[in-house]
Amino acid sequence: MTQTAITESTAHAEGRLDSRSRSAIALLLAAVFVVFLNETFLSVALTDIDNDLGISPTLGQWLSTGFALTMAVVIPITGWLLQRLNTRPVFIAAMSLFTIGTLVAATAPGFGVLLLGRVIQASGTAIMMPLMMTTIMSLVPPQSLGRMMGRISIVMSVAPAVGPTISGFLLPLVHWRGLFWVMLPIAVAMLILGILRVPNVSEPRKVPLDVLSVVLSAFAFSGIVYGLSTLGQAAEGSAALPSWIPLTIGAVFLLVFILRQLRLQRRDAALLDLRTFTSRTFTMSETMLAVSMVALFGTIIVLPLYMQNVLNQSTVVIGLTLLPGGLLMGLMGPVVGRLYDRFGPAPLVIPGAVIVSGVFWSFAFLSTTTPVWLIIVAYLALSLGLAFLFTPLFTSALGALPPHLYSHGSATLATIQQVAGAAGTAIFIAFLAIGTANGHAEGLGDAASIANGVRLAFLVGAIVSLAALVLAFFVRKPATPEISEGELTGRDEVAAPH
Repeated sequence: MTQTAITESTAHAEGRLDSRSRSAIALLLAAVFVVFLNETFLSVALTDIDNDLGISPTLGQWLSTGFALTMAVVIPITGWLLQRLNTRPVFIAAMSLFTIGTLVAATAPGFGVLLLGRVIQASGTAIMMPLMMTTIMSLVPPQSLGRMMGRISIVMSVAPAVGPTISGFLLPLVHWRGLFWVMLPIAVAMLILGILRVPNVSEPRKVPLDVLSVVLSAFAFSGIVYGLSTLGQAAEGSAALPSWIPLTIGAVFLLVFILRQLRLQRRDAALLDLRTFTSRTFTMSETMLAVSMVALFGTIIVLPLYMQNVLNQSTVVIGLTLLPGGLLMGLMGPVVGRLYDRFGPAPLVIPGAVIVSGVFWSFAFLSTTTPVWLIIVAYLALSLGLAFLFTPLFTSALGALPPHLYSHGSATLATIQQVAGAAGTAIFIAFLAIGTANGHAEGLGDAASIANGVRLAFLVGAIVSLAALVLAFFVRKPATPEISEGELTGRDEVAAPH
């Protein structure tokens, strides 16, 4: 054994990372930050795009809906992709797609090409999150996972939070296309650095791709996400297609997809291996994470609408109101990670769930006269509560799996996160529309009617948050993987990379 290998082995045993691993993880975190920033970068520019291209807001919204649909379709495939290919080629493919999509969007002559650019961007974004998670699980010693997941939480919370704020400041200075031109050199730099610095840390296996599973997952997850995204329009009576139709189609295809995976995983050929859910900790953590994502995305969509339409605040004020919470969540990530490594998840997720639930119950009393400073304080508290949840849940969920299932666990986690985010947006918007309609029926003014809808949306969110509070008592820190290699295949041995 060489001196370098001995040094790396000793560092791993002591819970430290060698320089090669630290460099790779830092680059992955930076790349994921960029693609996550892009996910919310365009939100405040949609009105400008609609006016410039002469399209309706309903059509313009497809720039966000199409992005989410593409993510939902591509993410399940990443479980297979990360087993079949090595780390560097997957990174290069993901960042190449994102870079090409950014260039297409920046030079788009019309809406169709712009939407195509967003779809290509989303294809690269969908690959990056599972790639980062799988690489980190492969490189980081178990005793240091909490601290590393804390850094991941910085990416996941700060990037979406600062996206609207940054674009809000840039839009008065540049055309909406300028947002893509600003993003392009950053994406190119990430791609070049990845080609030069990302190591191959996985051991590819010749895993067959089940094309039928790909088709089934595409119809299942796109149907569910699209159906959820139209719930708000349905509540307003403006949906082009009743929500129950795509939701039913998606549910039927999802059932067939699950049955297909249960059959294929007996011979390690599943597109998305569902044996991850035989781990109690993984299942509990994933469920609680899904509830938390519903709460987060619902809040991010409803709170700005409330501030703009009820409190008459500008987009700059709204962005600055949400920014401190996102920054706090990111800054707390490393602290929560260290606390997780030392004390486990229970002392974090239980108080976190209590704080989140308490904030939602307080939001259920928002009115037309609520001061902005009170919203800032409440959102800071919500961000603190979510910071206590995300890092422990990610770490406990993936830490409960054996290496053979890291890629599938990461893909499952990202898929559920995407669907839960769409569900949170849909549920909150739907109840906002219902409450607003009820307010108008009672003869309330526009602002008072919208405030009535906001209170109803957050009341539903508060009730949902109680589920997370119950689940918090069942999340544990796995000392070892909860699924043995023998359980994976029903045999005594399995050819899995370690």
